[in-house]
Amino acid sequence: MLKFFFNKAPNPMKIALFLEETGIPHQKVAVDTLKGEQHSAEFLAINPNAKVPAIEDNGVRVFDSSAILLYLADKHGTLAGSPEDRGELLSWMMFIATGIGPFSGQSVHFRHAAPVEQPYAINRYLREAQRHYSVLDKHLTGRNFIVGESLTIADISAWGWIDKAAVVLGDEGLTPYPNLQRWFASIDSREAVARARTLGHDVEFKSTVDDEAKHALYPSNY
Repeated sequence: MLKFFFNKAPNPMKIALFLEETGIPHQKVAVDTLKGEQHSAEFLAINPNAKVPAIEDNGVRVFDSSAILLYLADKHGTLAGSPEDRGELLSWMMFIATGIGPFSGQSVHFRHAAPVEQPYAINRYLREAQRHYSVLDKHLTGRNFIVGESLTIADISAWGWIDKAAVVLGDEGLTPYPNLQRWFASIDSREAVARARTLGHDVEFKSTVDDEAKHALYPSNY
């Protein structure tokens, strides 16, 4: 059976939503990254990059949320869009993977987690996050989905981070991006999203970001 290694961060939530939309049987395996469980030898055998999400599919390991979504969509023939839209799908998947995801993550880090306020870094990552949101907002003018005429893994991938817009961008959240706001409301109202949001509700993850957690999350800093 497919094993899904997760915590409740934005990237694992993408995989949770895909699995809820498709109903693919799977086993959930919690990885408490504040406790450093991602650095165990057992997990590094699944993902040598020591991050969640990751999956093991009958002996096949796949790590990185975009790789997992593409792998599962291709294997199961679902939520991958039409062959004619393949180029668009890949383009937007990479836009999310190399733009929205990392710039959102760094915006959150420097605004909320860095031990010393760094105005240049805060401004740099916030402005780039805003720019990427603007690109997607413009693309969604007159569109209900990012690619084609139905839900695809591009929508699922974007949803994971757009769900955290208020943390990434500040209190205004999606207000400056009306098309993105409309799109998000539509995706977020899906029944599968409500089910995905229960991910990890039965797991007592560590919540205190103490020195142990900081060493586990940012080992290169030490």
